[in-house]
This record gives sequence, C-alpha cells and structure tokens, in this order.
Amino acid sequence: MRHRYGYLDPDLIRQLLSELGLKRLFNHLLLQTGGDVEEAMQWMRMLQQRGLIDESIDLEAFFARLVEENVLGQDGEGSLTLASGGERQIRRDALDEIFGGLEKSAAGSHSIATPGQGSERLTETRQYRFGDDPMSIDSIRTLQNAMKHGDPSDDIRITEEDLEVFETEHNSSCATVVMIDISHSMILYGEDRITPAKKVALALTELILTKYPKDSIDVLLFGDEAVEVPISEIAYVKVGPYHTNTKAGLELAQRILRRRKHNNKQIFMITDGKPSALTEAGRLYTNSFGLDMKIVNRTLEEADRCRRAGIPITTFMLATDPMLVNFVEQLSQINRGRAFYSSPDRLGEYILADYIRNRRKFVH
Repeated sequence: MRHRYGYLDPDLIRQLLSELGLKRLFNHLLLQTGGDVEEAMQWMRMLQQRGLIDESIDLEAFFARLVEENVLGQDGEGSLTLASGGERQIRRDALDEIFGGLEKSAAGSHSIATPGQGSERLTETRQYRFGDDPMSIDSIRTLQNAMKHGDPSDDIRITEEDLEVFETEHNSSCATVVMIDISHSMILYGEDRITPAKKVALALTELILTKYPKDSIDVLLFGDEAVEVPISEIAYVKVGPYHTNTKAGLELAQRILRRRKHNNKQIFMITDGKPSALTEAGRLYTNSFGLDMKIVNRTLEEADRCRRAGIPITTFMLATDPMLVNFVEQLSQINRGRAFYSSPDRLGEYILADYIRNRRKFVH
C-alpha cells in the first residue's frame, strides 16, 4: 500500500513547494517512493498537471539538470536511479529541514555544560592547576597578572600564581541506534509516517558525519523481524505487510551497540503501534488483537536487559491510544528511559533536539 499525493490537500502541496523548493520537494517524493526515481518524476508531472507546480517550469530540463549534477544516474538497464550525489543531497536536505525547525524553537548546542578537560576551548579562563595542559595557557591574561604585581621598571617575572588557562568542555562519544517500525500501520489510514522516520535517520546521519565524527549512528528496521540497514539504503526503505516485533528490534540494537566502543550508548525507537509479534524457537508468534501479555512481557524483559547494560531507550510514539501509551510508559519505567508523543510532521524536531540535549549530559 502506498500513500499517493492524489489524496492530499492541494494547500499542503503548495506549502511544501513554498517551504522546500522544487529540488527538496523532489527529494521528499523520492523518500515517499522508497527511492523510485521514475515514480517520483511521475508525481512531479502530475502535480504540474493539477496546477500545483507552475506550468512555466520545465520539469524535463529540471530532471536533466539533476543528472548533470550527479543527483541522478543510470543503472545497467538504462533506468534512472539515485546517484551518490543524490544520496548526500537528501541527507543534507533532511538535516537542513529539521534544523530549520530546531532554530525556531531555540535548540541548544551539542556539548555539555560542565567545564574541564576536553577538546573544545572556551573563552573563559581560570587559574592554572598542577596537571593542566601547558598548551591551554592564556598568555595575555598571564602577562596581565604578572604586570599587576611587578615593578614597571624591571623585567616581567611570571609566577605560578599568575598563570591562567582556558576552560575546555568535556566531549564524549556516543553510539546511537535508531529503530524504525516498518509494520503496516506506519502507512495506514492515508497517513505517511515512514517518510518522516527516514528523514530523521538521514538527518542524524548527516549531523554526525559532518559535526560529530566521534559519534556513530546505526539504523535498523523492525517488522516481523529486525534487520540492520546501511546508511546508503535508508532512502529505499519501504513499509511492508508486517507485524511489530519490538523485542527482535531491541535484541538487534543491543548486538549492534556491543560492537561500538563509545562511552555512551542509546536507542531511539520510532513506532506507532503495539508489539504484536515475537520470535520463538525460530518461528514467528503473532497476535494483532489488543495487547498480548506474552508478547508484552517478553518485550519488557528486553527493555530491562537494555537498562542493565546501561542503554537507555527513548521511544517516539506516533500514536496516542491509551492502551499503547500505557505500554510505552511501562517500557520507559522499566528501562528508566523516556517517551515522547509526536505527530509525524514534528518528529524530526523532537528527535534531533533530544539527541543534542542528551549529548550535553554525557561525560567521560
């Protein structure tokens, strides 16, 4: 099942065009089609036929320019595909789009507030203490201190009490696993929830690659089973006719994080439904009706294992059904994690803001 623009409010399309521009709209459509370039191009033509894209715009010239810019390429059969340049552009656009919302909501920086040994030099200084790095000495403030108590006619004599050093911020690495629910409910009732989830993974990836290279991000999908996907495959992710095997997702997330040597580890889980499946003795056990306590309890046990391993789970729920909220609250309480309830259009802002806020708290 695919969500098509034929069902969307024309005013929403105009808003997307005004806010994102032609190229970003095309990238948005690429994500909605699971990276299907030909289908995204057809949607662009359809929008123009409906008067939602200015008829004076030459879409064929626009597509040709994307090929020239290495945004689009061709496979062995001559079909248009997303090129490496296009994958990078989608990540950058996702980051820019989400951070635009963060700036409006005054999000903070990616550091912790406690000063001390670290790699980021601050403008503030303090008196030198034994063991401080000599390279962090503020020579100007040190000379000023020496001149205050010295005789102007004599040579300047610097004592240990005159030395001042720049403060530095703690910087600590973090490994993050993003779990994305790809069960059927992520596109039910005409609401596309998988596209914003993919945008979050792309934006976090670009943020880490460009600003925080000591951090790591891994992405996994969970439906009937859990599977890790490389960053290059995020744009091609699609929802399937799956149940929600949250337990399998948490198990795989822990295995991924055990490979990482970072000081801090965390799981971001994006879901809109209850756990409705688990794997037993190699077979899939499912129950889509209500909350099956067997599935729930096994999932909560996995959340407790994460707690014992020092891995907090932050759950981003795209639904507010009281029964589901109660389950997520139990999971968060057992794991000592947190839960947020967000609409798909604000999901990215919630997650990036929380990622940055968490990183301020991390210490060596």
